[in-house]
Order: sequence, then structure tokens, then C-alpha cells
Amino acid sequence: MQGSMDRFLVKSANLNESGRSGDEFDDPMEDENEINDEDVNEEDKEVEDDVTDVTEEDDNLSEKENEDVNDQVQDNTDMGRILDIYDPGNWGQVKPALKLVMVEKGPAQRLPSDFIFPREKASGRHFSHAYYTRSLSNGKKQDRRWLVYSKTLDKIFCICCKLFTHNQSHLVSKGFNDWKNILERLRHHETSHEHIKCMSQWMELELRLQKNQTIDKHIQEELSKERNHWKDVMVRIFSLVKTLAKQNLAFRGRKEKLKVDGNGNFLSFIDSMAEWDPVMREHVRRFEDGESRYHYLSNRIQNELIGMIADKIKGMIIKKIQSAKYFSVIVDCTPDISHHEQMTLILRCVDVSSAASAKIEEFFLTFLIVNDTSGEGLFREIQNVLVSLDLNIDDVRGQGYDNGSNMKGKHKGVQKRFIDVNPRAFYTPCGCHSLNLALCDMASTSEKASSFFGIIQRIYRVFASSTKQWKILEDMVGGLTVKSLSKTRWESHVECVKAIRFQAPKIRDALIYIAETTKDPTTKSDAECLVTSETHGIGNYEFLLSMVIWYKLLFAVNTVSKSLQSEKMNIEGAVSQLEGLLSFFRNYRERGFESAKTDVKKIAEAMEIEATFPTQKKRVIKRKRFFDEEPELVDESVDLSPEESFRTSYFLQVMDQALYSLETRFEQFQKYEQTFGFLFDLEKLKSASEDSLMASCTNLEAALKHVHHSDVIGDDLCFELMVLKEALPQDYKRPLEVLNFLKGREECYPNSWIAYQILLTIPVSVATAERSFSKLKLIKSYLRSTIIRKVKWSSNYIDRERIS
Repeated sequence: MQGSMDRFLVKSANLNESGRSGDEFDDPMEDENEINDEDVNEEDKEVEDDVTDVTEEDDNLSEKENEDVNDQVQDNTDMGRILDIYDPGNWGQVKPALKLVMVEKGPAQRLPSDFIFPREKASGRHFSHAYYTRSLSNGKKQDRRWLVYSKTLDKIFCICCKLFTHNQSHLVSKGFNDWKNILERLRHHETSHEHIKCMSQWMELELRLQKNQTIDKHIQEELSKERNHWKDVMVRIFSLVKTLAKQNLAFRGRKEKLKVDGNGNFLSFIDSMAEWDPVMREHVRRFEDGESRYHYLSNRIQNELIGMIADKIKGMIIKKIQSAKYFSVIVDCTPDISHHEQMTLILRCVDVSSAASAKIEEFFLTFLIVNDTSGEGLFREIQNVLVSLDLNIDDVRGQGYDNGSNMKGKHKGVQKRFIDVNPRAFYTPCGCHSLNLALCDMASTSEKASSFFGIIQRIYRVFASSTKQWKILEDMVGGLTVKSLSKTRWESHVECVKAIRFQAPKIRDALIYIAETTKDPTTKSDAECLVTSETHGIGNYEFLLSMVIWYKLLFAVNTVSKSLQSEKMNIEGAVSQLEGLLSFFRNYRERGFESAKTDVKKIAEAMEIEATFPTQKKRVIKRKRFFDEEPELVDESVDLSPEESFRTSYFLQVMDQALYSLETRFEQFQKYEQTFGFLFDLEKLKSASEDSLMASCTNLEAALKHVHHSDVIGDDLCFELMVLKEALPQDYKRPLEVLNFLKGREECYPNSWIAYQILLTIPVSVATAERSFSKLKLIKSYLRSTIIRKVKWSSNYIDRERIS
């Protein structure tokens, strides 16, 4: 994969990535005598004849052994990929091809000015950027273009002397790192006859290459044409790899041979491209005619390209997060197809890297197999990942998890352990999970509610029990089809209730037809019961009233839940949505019952049933009383009507539970409003007095303080906001608009910039983590459950981020 540059490199245990990896494919023709046999797998040994069939594995080889072998091959691939060909410490013997490449491309780009060079343990001395500049006797500064620092060896080299002479001095052969005497050594070297001679040869060859006037001009033209050909080939292969990964398509098939059936998506597309693209047609022709042994189409190359693209995307993500400084951690866990517990890590930040505007981003970072799912085990995994990504745990300003006890536990949960280390990492229970649990609380508070959803599920089972019943449903009802209830996603129940809510008369007719025509006794009994039963039937007035009420409640909750799942959702939007939902529930508690009765009356007329509650008084079932129990006190004077009994023991009970659950489960959002409310409510900000604003800023300073350091200074923030609220345009209503207004003005409003950035960084839900699991199911299917983890996660990077 490294191309012809591999033969110029010395592999070392301490390798560093190059910032110019794009040029690795300038000269892809390798020296076959210098291929490292240890890095070649079985497929690659057969590339001289053709792109070979995949070697069939021994039936007795276990899946674990297969995975270990693949991981070892991948590790070797990674080792070869990260060599920096522009680092003299990686060069072996300097050959003419390397000399031409280095002169044409020039020395490697120097390390950033803020790079910290390693120090000597004894003296503490180190290399410095100051040594790149030479001071002349007249005071003029001159750049030492020839001086190159090797990050691999922590030594310096004279690149021109290394390319054009066989001198064995340290600056040429082994590198120089005597930092105590470096100035003296540089002065002596740059004034030596040998160095001046090599500099002249370097500059002369560079000039001739630029003007294309070398002695071997025609050879150079052919080499340049060949390099351009391989660049074009690699661009097409990269594009194909990226497209297949983004679409979650499998790369390989049963065979790995061009122009045969079953060779997989990758090679099939190569065949297709060769039919119309002259570059790929020439590439395939060379290989088939034996003019070239190297095709870069093997499965190992595919995996390596996926890894390279993923590494690039991951690097871009890390840079964005580091640029933003503050970020939040979103974590969720689920078992995969191979029965391993997978933990996904999502980082949320305000992306300020774009010059245009700031935007809220949630980035997928990695999947981790976790064996210890306790709060301590999960927190340790998160810590280790942040360290490996070079991210500071003290910069975390938010946590987003589901409502599992190992996550939200107040004593041993992940959020508690995080807060012990960093008190400014605000914990937010997932808003969507909290809504789901609130619905569970509402449904479990009444036996009639449980019975209602049981009837919904029985209706589905009758139609889904056979294809004939389902055909009857399609023919007689059409439109919306009945759906099965989800055991976990309660807000999705709205789709189940909706199909019956708006098609109840037709569904009853379909059930009647099934009861009359089916020969299956179980189906016949269920259909008749659903049609005729006064307590468990679709024609029951109480069922119809429950259906209308629950549809209203589920629709409202589902609407809010969908909005909370947006990656762009922030605390301000979440608080606004939840306040609206609470207001709706309060109003519906007061007026919803009468409104529901009006809607049910229309449905009852269409079904030709009476829109009244049953008048027959039901027998009271009393529990058996044991000898040591006191008699139950029953107020026999209270005799409620069926309607009033339904309203008090069912409707009001469900609504009261809904209000209580929402207020308690979203208590953290209320705390956010007390801490950040003056920032996201711009009307309140503009009308606030200086004293109230100072109190809010002081409160925020205390909330963002750890030990003796706070992210903002309350007094300064107050003064900034006093000016800012007058400068903001009148049409600005959202915190993100304020942050974009502050972008470019950070020096004028530093505390305001930080405060709004932290506000928008706090997560609302873990929906992005759930989406990553959806991709995991596509990537790690049953047939691909044992492929290399690195390749799977790399494919997920490409698909999730959609980097072009």
C-alpha cells in the first residue's frame, strides 16, 4: 500500500503519522525483491496470477481463531500505513527515486510552533524552532531550509547532504541530538565545503525539475505520467470504498476475481468502471496482461483504505472537539448479534471551527465491548477512551445517559462518579426515555388502562395470525394497518391506537367477517369476543372513550419525543417543549373528558351503538379477609354513576399520574432553568434589572466552579450582558443565534461566549447513541459478526459522519 516508497523506509517500533499521507501513492510500483513476507497474507501471495478466490478456511478453525488471525493481519497493515516517508529517520538507503521525490516535493512541513519537543532526562535540553533560523553578520535572518527534524528519532538531519553525499557525519547518517552544542555544530556544518556543494546540487536539480530540463527529461516525463496514472487509479478506488462504506454495503463476495459472478460489490463496480472509464480500463488491462503485479484491489487493501478514511474522519472530529474545548459525553449500551455488550460513545460540542457560523454537533467516536456493566466499570471505560483521544475530562460539561440504575445512580452510578471527578459535568437523564417511563407510569396506574392496551394487542393478533386474516384487513379496511405494541417504546403506541381510532367501524366489520367465515376455533372465539364483549370488545363505549383519550395523550407525548431526538435540540428548546406538554396535560385534565365524549359520540353513531355508559351495576368483588385483619371501611353512602366512576377512577387518575411523573422525572430540566434560564429566555434577559442579572450571573459562576476556578466571572458576565442585550438584533430569539452573533466578538464578550457555549453543549437525549446502534445492526449482521472490529467501527465512522 505504501507504494515504491516502502523500499526506502526503515520500519521502527516508534512510528508517527505523516501530515502528507496523500502523496504515498505517487509511485506505486514496488520492488518485488524487497516485499516483507511477514506482512503478506495468503491472498496477496497469489496476486501474480490473478485476483484469487478467497482461501477457504479449515472447518475446524473456530470463529475466535479466525478473528485473532484477522486482527494480527490488520495490526501489520496498520504498522505499514503510519510510516512517514518525509521523516529521514525512516529512510534506509537513499536511492535515486527517493532523491527525485524529496527534491520535487521539498522537505516535510515543519511541526506547529506550539509543538512541545521531548526533553533530555539529564539536562532538560531539547530542540527548538529557533534553530531553523540563521543569523547573518549583517543582522539579517535566513531560513535553514535544509534542516529537518525527525520526530521518530528526536534528531536533526541535513536533508541536502543526506540526499547528495555519503558523508558519515551525524547530521547526514545517524542524526544529531547533542542539543548543548547544536549551535556550534550547525554553524560549522553550514559553512563547510561539502554542505555548500550539496546545497548547490539540490537547488540545481530542483530548478531543472521545475523547468523539466533534466538530463533524463524523457524518463522523468514517463515517470510523471505513470505517477499521474496511479494517482487517478487511487482516487477512483478511494471514492468507491467511501461510497460502499457510506451505504453499508458488503465489499466482498464468494470469490475475489475480476469478471466472474459472485465477486462482491467492490470488484463488480471495478468491472463496471472498467467498461467506460479509460483509467480503470487501462489499470485492469495491465494486470490481466501481466504488465503489472500490483492492483490494489485485494480485501486487505480495502480494509486498509477504510481504516485510513476513518482515521482521517476521527482526526477531524477530535480537532473540532478540541477547538470547541467544552464537550458532553453521551453513552448507551446494548448487546450485539454476537452476544457482546457494546457501549457507544457520542461526544456533543458546539462546532466553532467553521468561519461561517457555530452549530451544535454530536459525533460518534467508538464502540467498546464492556464486560463490567457496573457504574464503576463503565466510568473506567469512558475515562480510558477520553485519555486515548487526548481529551481532558475536566472539559466535560454534560452527561447524557438513559435511566438505568448503573447510569443515573445517585451513589454508585456513572453520573455520580463523573461528578466526583468533575462537578461541572451536568447530568441529564435522556428526555425521550423519561417520557417513555412517564407513559409506563400512566398505563400502570389503572387496571382499565392495562385492559385497553390488551384489547389493542388482541386485535392485532387476530389479523396477524394468518395471511388470510391479513388479506381481509387489507380488503375491508385499507388505509392504516393495525400494529403490534412495543414493550419498550411506549410513545410508539400512538401508531397502534391511531389505526383503530380512525377506522374503528371498518375494523369491527372485518372482525365480524372473520368470526363468521374462519374455521379456526381460537381465531373465531377471539374475533367474536372483540366484537360482542361489553368489557373487552371494540364496540364497548368505555373502550372507545379510552381510545380517544389515549390517542390524544400519546400523540402529544410522541410529538415532544420526536422533537427532543434532534441533534440540534438544546436545553432551551427542551424546557420549552416540556412546559408546553405540561400545560397541555393540565388543560386536558380540566376539559379533555368532555371533549373526548364529543368525539366518541361521532364514532358511536358510525358504529350504530349507544354513546352511553352501561347502567347495570357490576357486582363488587371483595377480597377474602383473614382472621387477624380488621374489617374494611366501605362508605356505602357514596354511589357514583358509571360515568363519574370512569372519570374519577380512570381518567383523572391517569392525568394526575402524568403530571406527577413529568414534574419529577424532568426535575433536572427545572434546575437548568434556574441556572441558565436568564440566558435562553432572551425576553427575560432584556427586561432584567442589573441586580437580578448580577444575582443570576453569580449563581452561574458558582455552578461552573471547581476547586478555585470557574469558567466565567460573574461580575464580568453581568457587565457584558448589560451591553449585549442592547446590541442584539430584535429578531434574535434563540441561544444559538446569540452565539453566532458573538462569534467573531469573543474578545469583547469572553464570558458570554463561554456561558452560551456551555449552555448549548449540555445534551437533551441519547437519541444519537440509539442511531449508532441502528448502524451497528446493519454493519454487524449475522453473516458479518466475526469480521475485524476495526473495520466495522471504521465503516460506522464513514457512514455516521458522511464526510465527503
